[in-house]
Amino acid sequence: MKITRAISRLIESLEKLPGIGPKTAQRLTFYLLHNPQSELEKFAAALVNLKKDTKECRFCFNVGETEICAICAERNRDQTQICVVEQPLDILAIEKGSFYRGLYHVLGGAISPLNNIGPDELHLRELIRRIKEGKIKELILATNPNMEGEATAMYIAKHLAGVKKLRLTRIGRGLPIGADLEYADEQTIARAF
Repeated sequence: MKITRAISRLIESLEKLPGIGPKTAQRLTFYLLHNPQSELEKFAAALVNLKKDTKECRFCFNVGETEICAICAERNRDQTQICVVEQPLDILAIEKGSFYRGLYHVLGGAISPLNNIGPDELHLRELIRRIKEGKIKELILATNPNMEGEATAMYIAKHLAGVKKLRLTRIGRGLPIGADLEYADEQTIARAF
């Protein structure tokens, strides 16, 4: 079947998004094609204004609407605690639980030599500067439990090992609630212990 250039261009654009393959891009395109023009215009406006209407927080590098994100602006949060995450999406996941009331620091990724991402490409200098200001008493390393996340956590821990009165912790890993011990692999059990 020969498709129009407009459809082809949208399919190609959607395929560039993470997690969207050719079939999904085609389904999304044809779904959008059958929406009213007014809905497509709202969608297009939201997309066009995405970068214009967002800013990176100057303290934690989270995404917000102003130079200081809503979390950093909240005065009733624990100003002595920072949770280090790789991406702003990680903050959304943590905030859903409503159990953490401290501040955050978004690294903007993880150390990954294979992808040419070293410590200088991340917001590590800014994190170390925040720690050395002396207000922070606990740093929670919440990087992903993969090789890159572990390497990043180890790098941070090594560089902050000499900072007095700083408690350095790592998020728990291991068995999820509801899982059976007998089905877990050795590495998962070891990390849980």
